[in-house]
Amino acid sequence: MAHKKKLPLDPVTVTIESLSHDGRGVAHVAGKVVFIDEALPGETLEFVYTDSRKDYAEGKVAKLLTRSEHRVDPACPHFGVCGGCSFQHVDDGEQIHFKEALLQEQFQRIGKVAIPQIWEALTGPHWGYRTKARMGGKWVAKKGRVLVGFRERRNPFLAEIDSCKVMHPLVGEKLLALGEMIAGLGIKDKIPQIEVAIGDQDVVLAFRVLEPPTDADKQRMREFGEQHGLNICLQAKGPDTIVPLDGETEVIPCYTLAEQGMKFNFRPAMFTQVNYDINQKMVSRALDALELSKDDRVLDLFCGLGNFTLPLATLAGQVVGVEGDFPLVKHARENARLNGLDNVEFHVADLSKDLKDLPWCQQKFSKVLLDPSRAGASEVLHNFKHWQPERIVYVSCNPSTLARDAGILVNDLGYKLVKAGVMDMFPQTAHVESIALFVKK
Repeated sequence: MAHKKKLPLDPVTVTIESLSHDGRGVAHVAGKVVFIDEALPGETLEFVYTDSRKDYAEGKVAKLLTRSEHRVDPACPHFGVCGGCSFQHVDDGEQIHFKEALLQEQFQRIGKVAIPQIWEALTGPHWGYRTKARMGGKWVAKKGRVLVGFRERRNPFLAEIDSCKVMHPLVGEKLLALGEMIAGLGIKDKIPQIEVAIGDQDVVLAFRVLEPPTDADKQRMREFGEQHGLNICLQAKGPDTIVPLDGETEVIPCYTLAEQGMKFNFRPAMFTQVNYDINQKMVSRALDALELSKDDRVLDLFCGLGNFTLPLATLAGQVVGVEGDFPLVKHARENARLNGLDNVEFHVADLSKDLKDLPWCQQKFSKVLLDPSRAGASEVLHNFKHWQPERIVYVSCNPSTLARDAGILVNDLGYKLVKAGVMDMFPQTAHVESIALFVKK
């Protein structure tokens, strides 16, 4: 069995050259690239190795010798241990500049496309913004407590945290109390996960339970929920098994898009955007960019529960939403009825497969909106040759796959990239949410 090579113990002095795509400082030592947590360009510092591979190494700051003008003191005492945030040491403006620069670099390097105009970044609250999360839970006998929160940075273990400053305070300030409540349950070591869903008025916590709770457990959960204004649910298996505690009425959280007059009901495990302020601005920007009229037939791909589809239907003549997840499509249809929209239809389809025989795919569309997962939308793009939309808005949570797909749209399918920009959906993290507009040449 091969033994892992021991890491050098002595600190090494370097000057940071740039930032990596995940926000780590980049330096070189003896020709090998080193990625250093919490290091900023231009800083000279001492670091210690945390890992070393054939092609690269990793490290953490041991001592700052010079300090970047963009460095700030982290607001959260758990920063550096908890893996939920990676950018709290960077001032808010520089976080945006980094994300814009990364977007431009990815478009140029991966898509071979230059961004002619950078959209003004969409920004919002920097703290307390997160309304959806999947938190871990772990009974740690040696500590005599239940940990609730996120994993440690570059480590599979749950971080020992008492609060979360990016989570909405209705939950983020109650992690310690939540752990104490679970520690008093008979199944305290059988709750590995808690789904957090915060709507405009309701907060739902769905506890994944590996064993059924006792009546006493349920009563303890119920009392905790009543005390803190939380609706407690149990999840025995998959997301479709989430149910309220015995005798409780199911609470369906909702969020609104006030500018479009839309209301969306959703269930705890369903995908929704985590930042309602940015979501509103994002939807409004997409609608403006598509320049919609009642003559338009619009296709919304990867439509989810209708976050874009329903607002599109308030301005266009007809809208078709397509999504691979049936429960989301079912909910989207319910939300269309809830908002009194009859010019929208939804279809279930795996958008990575051949679609040409599906009736909706054989239709023509004047405008298209895409909002895919991190994997992007490359498999569906060849259908644009048939649809021939005049304008395309592409919303992305992964700049590298957006850049790849932009290259296909521009270099293969005859579209012109008009502008692109970032949206600060996840402040204090290196996560980049972006949007791009394409028009037919």
